[in-house]
Amino acid sequence: MTQYLISSNAHAMDHIADEDMPAVAKAAHAVVEEALHAGVYVLAGGLEDERASIVGTDGAVTEGPYPDFVGGLTVVEVGSRAEALEWAAKIAVACRCAQEVRAIGHDPQLDAMLREAPEGRRPGGV
Repeated sequence: MTQYLISSNAHAMDHIADEDMPAVAKAAHAVVEEALHAGVYVLAGGLEDERASIVGTDGAVTEGPYPDFVGGLTVVEVGSRAEALEWAAKIAVACRCAQEVRAIGHDPQLDAMLREAPEGRRPGGV
């Protein structure tokens, strides 16, 4: 199984009227619920429209930019890219905007660390 990041541009939903947002939220939540029941949901959410905090290698924190690239994101764990694209299509319809799909690289060492993590500290799917 591979995890896929499904994301939309930070301003992809700017065309949606405020009065239509409750319907969009309802549709998006229905897709999340479907993904939960299908056992493929890992996480989902939207980035707040706030400046990023940039933490340097020395620990110094500076104010960064407002989100420009990613506005909303969903991670699913599925058996194929085709299946990830099917979920992206459902999200695109619900959110009324195009979605970008990228596979998250497999890291066997990270997988081993997660399997050894204490109960309650393991993310879904591990």
